[in-house]
Amino acid sequence: MKKVYANAAEALDGLLHDGMLIAAGGFGLCGIPELLLQAIKDAGTKDLTFASNNAGVDDFGIGILLQTKQVKKMISSYVGENAEFMRQYLSGELELEFNPQGTLAERMRAGGCGIPGFYTKTGVGTVIAEGKEHKDFNGETYILEEGIFADLSIVKAWKADDTGNLIFRKTARNFNPPAAMCGKICVAEVEEIVPRGELDPDQIHLPGIYVHRLIQGEHEKRIEQRTTRKREEA
Repeated sequence: MKKVYANAAEALDGLLHDGMLIAAGGFGLCGIPELLLQAIKDAGTKDLTFASNNAGVDDFGIGILLQTKQVKKMISSYVGENAEFMRQYLSGELELEFNPQGTLAERMRAGGCGIPGFYTKTGVGTVIAEGKEHKDFNGETYILEEGIFADLSIVKAWKADDTGNLIFRKTARNFNPPAAMCGKICVAEVEEIVPRGELDPDQIHLPGIYVHRLIQGEHEKRIEQRTTRKREEA
């Protein structure tokens, strides 16, 4: 099975349609599948729902799709740093389903494992719990959260081989593996594709069985918030 494609547009060919649910990796500005997001923007696919830890910033990540009004709904745990997101949400143009960060990660992982739902204490007694089933276990109240089953997963990794085995670097590993798992089809972009057999099996973070299509490309190395201190005079 051929998994390596020449570019993002080719890798997404035949996969996109209006109104679809896309699970996207990334944590802050780290590990964002920026090439695939740009290809989705160029394709003009609209009315999209994104399950993603965050929405990037105004000109990067999912933020570029908010600018073009291609996103209908966000399923997220953090939406700061994005003025256009705030404007669209407050004006009623964008739907938002807030999830606690761990709950969102587990919803993706559960979907990838074929688990339709699970109970968690997180969110009990808050707006997160409104409209959800409550159940007591050993005297403690839990709420039912549903697994996420996405039409498409898009993720960004550091290294891959041509079978789709992936290695992530540091914070990029936070949401990319569960996001990759929960899609019917997963497309990954990586910084480097190495020959089969070169990756240490014990170092692989996501097995190639989850990855259907793969591209290699150049990526930005953005810093979400840079904090510095004044230089002390000698």
